[in-house]
Amino acid sequence: VGVAPETLRRTNLGSLAVSSPVNLERAVSATTRMGGHFVQGHVDTVASILSITPDGNALTFRLQPRDRSVLRYLVQKGYVTLDGASLTVTRVEDEQGWWEVMLIAYTQEKVVTAAKKPGDLVNVEVDIVGKYVEKSVSAYFARAGTDEKGMLEKMVDRMVTEKLQRTPQTSR
Repeated sequence: VGVAPETLRRTNLGSLAVSSPVNLERAVSATTRMGGHFVQGHVDTVASILSITPDGNALTFRLQPRDRSVLRYLVQKGYVTLDGASLTVTRVEDEQGWWEVMLIAYTQEKVVTAAKKPGDLVNVEVDIVGKYVEKSVSAYFARAGTDEKGMLEKMVDRMVTEKLQRTPQTSR
């Protein structure tokens, strides 16, 4: 198995030793029932574990990303993927540059992140849907004030035209 230079730049894989535990999951097929978060397996950045705080039988992890620009994709009750495991975001502090997730007892038994300590790095994948929305909205506003129609306007125009062509015309 090989590792691409891009993977080494964005992940913690270069710091792992032989026999280091990792999360591995099979890709979802087109016929798989989707009941969770959209996880692609692409790492956007790494984050440092700032603290781990027990809360009953759960653990709250506070994390700070190396690339702070990813914070814009993190929202409370949204999701983030850490070392391949999708987790719910419980708190975000954009100004201070960190976010938190809580690992319940069941999750602690299933994911490698639970065994990590403050100062350790985790791989981070943020919500791909948020990235697409940001790109689409940015493109729309970049065209505002020009004669060029944006993608959304073109789609609406096409759908209206198609609907009108299928609708029987009645005389008035």
